[in-house]
Amino acid sequence: MAVLQVNPTRMELSKLKKRLATSTRGHKLLKDKRDDLMKKFLELIRENMDLRVQLEEKMAQVYAGFVVAGAAMEDASLQEALMLPQRQVYASVKTKNVMSVNVPDFQFTDTGDEGRDIYPYGFAFTSGELDASVDALQEVLPLMLKLAQVEKTTQLLAEEIEKTRRRVNALEYVQIPTLQETIKSITMKLDENERSNLARLMKIKDMMIAQQRQALEE
Repeated sequence: MAVLQVNPTRMELSKLKKRLATSTRGHKLLKDKRDDLMKKFLELIRENMDLRVQLEEKMAQVYAGFVVAGAAMEDASLQEALMLPQRQVYASVKTKNVMSVNVPDFQFTDTGDEGRDIYPYGFAFTSGELDASVDALQEVLPLMLKLAQVEKTTQLLAEEIEKTRRRVNALEYVQIPTLQETIKSITMKLDENERSNLARLMKIKDMMIAQQRQALEE
């Protein structure tokens, strides 16, 4: 493992120990964040599957109703019945924070009068299958918006999970081991210097004692 190119001093050693403590705390926090993101991601995957099944069932019901209505009614009558919608709907996009990730929040607005039916035609010259299809369509759009919101949120969380995973790996396999190895190297160097200084002091002391003895003998 490589070590950082720093001066082997006690000040640098103190700085590196602080960096190691900060990196260790950051590593733990990022791992916790990654685990929470994964938990939320899996919940959204299950919700996405449920919404997709519901939407496919509704769309199948709508298509089947329109096919039967098209067979029972003339094309001109069917097009005339659906030419002028009874209501207008709008979708607005806001954002919300999910696990520190800004995700879309789709809002569905219906401009129709409350209590007013959704059928843009009279019932005298239309089939019951057309009524069922139009009624089912009323539930399709909210499902589509919800599904789009969940899928986009899932995509953004997946990207954040990947970013967090890379950061965790960088700390776990590169930065923390490098700091630990550098601290170990500096500690060994300082210990070696202390032993050298101690040996030098002992040698000087012995020389001074020898000089004192020699002076006394003279």
